[in-house]
Amino acid sequence: MDLGLTTEQQMLVDSVRAFVVAELMPHEDEVERSDAVPPTLIRQIRERALAAGFYAANMPEELGGGGLDHVGLALMERELGRTAFALQYIVARPSNILRACRDEQVERYLLPTIRGERVECLAMTEPNAGSDLRAMQTRAERDGDAYVINGTKHFISYADVADYIVLFAASGVRLPSFPGAEESIENQVTPFPAYSCWSFCMLPLP
Repeated sequence: MDLGLTTEQQMLVDSVRAFVVAELMPHEDEVERSDAVPPTLIRQIRERALAAGFYAANMPEELGGGGLDHVGLALMERELGRTAFALQYIVARPSNILRACRDEQVERYLLPTIRGERVECLAMTEPNAGSDLRAMQTRAERDGDAYVINGTKHFISYADVADYIVLFAASGVRLPSFPGAEESIENQVTPFPAYSCWSFCMLPLP
């Protein structure tokens, strides 16, 4: 069995590595000293990543993404990982869950994010649950045609520069904590509640 890289895969590795060396690594010291990435630099890296075809490489070609398979993405991540996260994260790989967008969400969120016109952040982690969805406490309660979100999220990467939030919240009924539990669903009390379903929604930031 040949476990070596194909010609195309090696070309991808070489191209991404050259991009990292030329466009990202020269800014590492500046970012470390200032603890920030200047907006002008963010725009520059994004524009050059788009021109190189590395932006949204995880998204299908028919949607305007790079259409890389899992191996290609792993190789790309390995090369981007050579530099600071604050820099390589600008070469966005949008959340795959955005592919669940429907109707007006496609034009409002999915396609602009692939084109680099909008930036998302993923709000999943909570103070008392980490990123464990079964322990998530943020709730989404329907109120007419809208939902009211109650809960707390933290450690949300890119929240300071994102245009909108992909937020996870429990939207179903609370379930018993273990098989055979005698308490009713309404009276169930457990530090790690489980819910029958979860939802995600896109929330625009001011």
